[in-house]
Order: sequence, then structure tokens, then C-alpha cells
Amino acid sequence: MPPTLATIIFPLIAALVYAFGALVLKRSSELGVGLWRTTFVANFIVAGLFSLLWLLGGPPVEKELLWQPGVIAMCLFVGQISQFIALEKGDVSVAVPVFGLKVILVAFLTPFIIGEAVGLKLWGAALLSVIGISFLNKKDQGKRPRGLGITLAAGGVGAISFAVFDVLVQKWGPQWGVGRLLPCIFWINALFSCGLVFRFSAPLSAIPKQAWGWLTGGSVLLGTQSIIFVSTLAVYGKATSANIMYASRGLLSVALVWMIGHWFANTERDLGSGILRWRLAGALMMMSAIVLVVV
Repeated sequence: MPPTLATIIFPLIAALVYAFGALVLKRSSELGVGLWRTTFVANFIVAGLFSLLWLLGGPPVEKELLWQPGVIAMCLFVGQISQFIALEKGDVSVAVPVFGLKVILVAFLTPFIIGEAVGLKLWGAALLSVIGISFLNKKDQGKRPRGLGITLAAGGVGAISFAVFDVLVQKWGPQWGVGRLLPCIFWINALFSCGLVFRFSAPLSAIPKQAWGWLTGGSVLLGTQSIIFVSTLAVYGKATSANIMYASRGLLSVALVWMIGHWFANTERDLGSGILRWRLAGALMMMSAIVLVVV
């Protein structure tokens, strides 16, 4: 498949799977699992799924190059922690748009780290996607968002970490091969996750039985979309255009909440008309960004 087509189709599929996974994991969170236990369990399940890629084979692992998946895994772990701190301490309507800056950062970092130029059309699409993400998460409220400073700081660190993660996977992926680099990254990330045990509000055994199905199912969906998206970066590159298409997960998440959110006991579809207008505007921005990439 041509790289241009692959970096459109696969990120869109990953975005759709992510949107479903987010709904499922949100339901598990509402059942009392919590962010840190969710991250711990999800990271180990995702590492298990990425282990299957080892069967694809690849060049022998050079011990002196193990620092490369280590650096990428550290970027992933720092990004995850920053993301959850921003969500825990602040408002989602502020945190998610800040995370969306990753699209711009990938476009900015790609020429410096990889030496691949990013055209004006992709810069325009990246900017539109960030604006669209902001609109999709707009809330009708006059009060000042809570924890604004920590949300902006943690969200910014998370966006930078995830952007560097994407660009480094594109840079080192061809040398390692998908069947070697990606399993190593997610195994190391799972080891880092052991440090989250100290943040647990209660042991894993205290998770309600009815929550385990949602937690496991959401983690499998999260791992599946990660395999699709990260493998696309490792094989085809083009991190900027892939991230713009992947950013449609915000649009898809909103659409799924409105269409089937009630299946997951989600009540966001009952929000007011003002929020709906903002989200429609955000959808238009996201679609415009996608058109710029595709055409």
C-alpha cells in the first residue's frame, strides 16, 4: 500500500477503535477503577498485545542500541503520567485541547529530528485540527477552570513527550523493524508502570468484579489501536499527516457519545445546545483538516 494512502486509512481506523476504547474505559473508571490502576492494567495488556509483533521477526537486537527503545518508552511513560495529572487536577475541556497541540509539535519537530520537510498544507491542517479539538471540548461555563496552571503545564509536557515519541518511532523504526522496536518499547513501558503501584487508591484485588470486563475490554481496544497507529509510523513514517488523521478521534468520540453513549451509561448526549454548536464547529474544523491531508 502506498505510504500516502496508508497514513490516511490506518490512523483513521486507529482513531475509531480509540473512540470505542475510550467509552469502554470511561465506564470502568465510573465503576471505581481509578486512573492509576487503569494505566497499570492497560499498559501490561498493551505490552502483551505488542508482544505478538515479535513473531514478525526482524534483525538481531543490538544491545548497544537498547537505549533507543528505552528513550521512546520514557517519552511514552512521561506523556501518560502528565496526561493523567492534567486530567486529575484540571478540567477535561482545558486538558484535551492542550494534548491536541501534539499535532503541531510533530510538524515542528519532524524537520529537526528526521530532516523531513513539512509543507504549508500540512501546517494548515495541523492548526485546524488543534482549533477543532478545542471546540470539541468547549463547555458552557463562565467560571474559571480548576487547576488551570497545573493543567497547562502537565498537558504541555504530555504533548511534547507524545510528539517526541511519534517522531522517534518514525526515525528509528526502519532500522529496528516493527517486530523488534515496538515490543521492546512497550515491554519497557510496562516495567516503568510498576512504579504506579504506589499511587493506587486500593489494591487490584479491590476492583469491583463488574468493572474488570470493561477494564479488560477497553485495554484491549486501546492496545489494538496503538498497534495500528504506532506500526503505521514505524513502517510508513509521515508522522505529521498520520497525526492529523489520528486527531479525528476527538470528532469520532463526540459522535459516538451522541449516538451510542447511552449504551455505556454515558450522559454527555444530554448536554445543552450551546455545547452542541461548539462541537459542530469543531467537527467542521476537523473535517477541513482531514480534507487538506487527503486532497
